[in-house]
Amino acid sequence: MDKILVLDFGGQTTQLIARRVRDIGVYSEVVPGTASLDREALREAKGLILSGSPYSCYEKDSPAPDPRLYSCGLPLLGICYGFQRMTHDRGGRVAPREVREFGRTPLRLEGDCPLFARVPSGFLSWMSHGDSIEQLAPGFTLAARSESHPAAAYDPERRLYGIQFHPEVTHCEHGTTIIENFVVGVCGAAREWNMDAYLREAVAEIRDRAKERPVLLLISGGVDSTVVAGLLLSALDPEMVHLMYIDTGLMRRNETAQVAAALEKLGARHLYLIDASVRFLSALRGIADPEEKRKVIGDLFVQVQGEEIERIIGSDYLLAQGTLYTDMIESGKGVGTIAHVIKSHHNVRSPLIEAKRKQGSLIEPLARLYKDEVRQLGRTLGIEEEVIRRHPFPGPGLAVRILGEVSRERCEILREADALFIEELKARGLYDEIWQAFGVLLPVRSVGVTGDMRHYGWVLALRAITSKDGMTADVYPFETKDILEISARITNEVRGIGRVVYDISSKPPATIEWE
Repeated sequence: MDKILVLDFGGQTTQLIARRVRDIGVYSEVVPGTASLDREALREAKGLILSGSPYSCYEKDSPAPDPRLYSCGLPLLGICYGFQRMTHDRGGRVAPREVREFGRTPLRLEGDCPLFARVPSGFLSWMSHGDSIEQLAPGFTLAARSESHPAAAYDPERRLYGIQFHPEVTHCEHGTTIIENFVVGVCGAAREWNMDAYLREAVAEIRDRAKERPVLLLISGGVDSTVVAGLLLSALDPEMVHLMYIDTGLMRRNETAQVAAALEKLGARHLYLIDASVRFLSALRGIADPEEKRKVIGDLFVQVQGEEIERIIGSDYLLAQGTLYTDMIESGKGVGTIAHVIKSHHNVRSPLIEAKRKQGSLIEPLARLYKDEVRQLGRTLGIEEEVIRRHPFPGPGLAVRILGEVSRERCEILREADALFIEELKARGLYDEIWQAFGVLLPVRSVGVTGDMRHYGWVLALRAITSKDGMTADVYPFETKDILEISARITNEVRGIGRVVYDISSKPPATIEWE
């Protein structure tokens, strides 16, 4: 099968590049940016893409590709740092600039570069860089520029292409066309990849890993773990699949009953519902730091499941998780060792989880997928649409939506407010327009007036975003009437909340969750 190799230099959207290639129907793999590129590594590759990076190419310890990259004969596309790296390595000049570029940026096209076939001049790109190309490398021709910087260049003789923007993010206009122009047009790769192919590969890998060992999956109640459950039950004998739902006391309203009903429909034979809410809330007492909360929850998850599974099936088992690539990359666990930690996901960086990973006792069949791809996989598996469309929910649950210390009282307040918010979105026909919506309970009280009396209530932030994969996100543009009526209902019906605010931050610079 033809493939495109994506060289990972630690950029936050590296895997997003690979999945955009897969969206086009071409198989792609992510490899460390500094990997050796010998003949075996390049076998069946039709082209290479160099990713972005948190580093500057002129820094002493910045990651550099194998020098054979430029003489391998395959077309190369450098994105952001990849373009800068290519320019630096080929004799051009890259330097920091006072005028940095972030977010939507219009570009003026110049010349006739194959990357921009069917792309109009003036299109809005998506930028995220502080360094700039001061001088193109010999042999390169300028193909596009922004108001402040060169934005694209190419060397047609050596088939080297560089762009300063990120076509892989959904907010870049014509981004898919640009990637398709490179992958299919320049590289000539065949379209042979789809979700059915991924499913076949995942099933074969699960069977190879599990063999005759039982597999335990921790169910959170969200889309990801439910899809993993469906995948395991389709790949293995259901008698070998053990599903454990741990009620941490940090779940959404009626979560346990909904989870049990969904899993029974999938044909689960071994489902264990564990009430550990007292243990989790006690362990979180006095902890306000978000990274510490994630660590405590992750470790306790593994401890509780270890105690329960030892009692049920013994110690010889594999642990499965619904980890996504967004979890991996934000936790600094990309393909290489270069990615920066944005926030630690409890199912990635917990010491106990890392130990399982090192032992080879961890199955993570979604770790190369993004949320929308997981939904596609769920539909391929025949999982109900109501479950597939459910908004994402973080593994640590309400603990990372309660800023500051977590308590049972604050969980109840947020649980009711969040449920009311989602209920209103569904009633207004807005739920499916929004990629993720939730409430955040702030560690702030605000003075108000209720019934001619002073009220000192908590502040609730509402968050609603549109996205395709969670790597970038825009704020959902509520009609004023809708957000006012939702706010009024929350302050009227949820005791303890005195003020509601709406979070209007995009990603970047913010993340979707607050912690």
